[in-house]
Amino acid sequence: MKGLRWRYTRLPSQVEDTLSGEEGEEGEEEEEEEAAPAPAPAPEDPVEPHLAEASQVLGASEIRQLSLHLPPRVTGYSWSLAFCTARDGFSLRSLYRQMEGHSGPVLLVLKDQDGQLQNASSSAFQIFGAFSSSAFRLSKGFYGTGETFLFSFSPRLKVFKWTGSNSFFVKGDLDSLMMGSGSGQFGLWLDGDLYHGGSHPCATFNNEVLARQEQFCIKELEAWVLS
Repeated sequence: MKGLRWRYTRLPSQVEDTLSGEEGEEGEEEEEEEAAPAPAPAPEDPVEPHLAEASQVLGASEIRQLSLHLPPRVTGYSWSLAFCTARDGFSLRSLYRQMEGHSGPVLLVLKDQDGQLQNASSSAFQIFGAFSSSAFRLSKGFYGTGETFLFSFSPRLKVFKWTGSNSFFVKGDLDSLMMGSGSGQFGLWLDGDLYHGGSHPCATFNNEVLARQEQFCIKELEAWVLS
């Protein structure tokens, strides 16, 4: 028939339809993400430890700060006061006896009396101590693991973790308790009467002097078993 002309129109293939559809969806997703970015998840509140009785050394703030640095395996553990000088007296042997039957870990906290000695009108004491992965006991050599650390509130909490340079964590003698060592110095040591002690920088923890002075006198000491 004259006067009729055929027009050929190219139809899009299924592959092209699919690609164009995906590109459109991606564009829409990008626009949605830009318009409403997903909020960051809120940090979980730390689990505060339960103390069987009140501490005479640590306040609620110190307990909360220390709990953030304890090994994850003890999160939620109860703290039981196995030894304190106010109740059990100033004796390292008594501390060892109270540790019998416990495998650890133990949180050792001290309050010195040097602040009061330096200024009679001041009641500010230095609080410091150590976390031991094992209960304190008499030993021929050093024991413990890399979970062990030293700490000091001066006044903010400073934590001195294991450096990996040696494994001199804890050693218990009849007349002294030592934690951390290097070049003949101990990060923290206590004598047999639990009244005198000392602290020096050591290779185990690369710590500062925990007390105000390298030699100190103890006002109160507590050993908490975490279980």
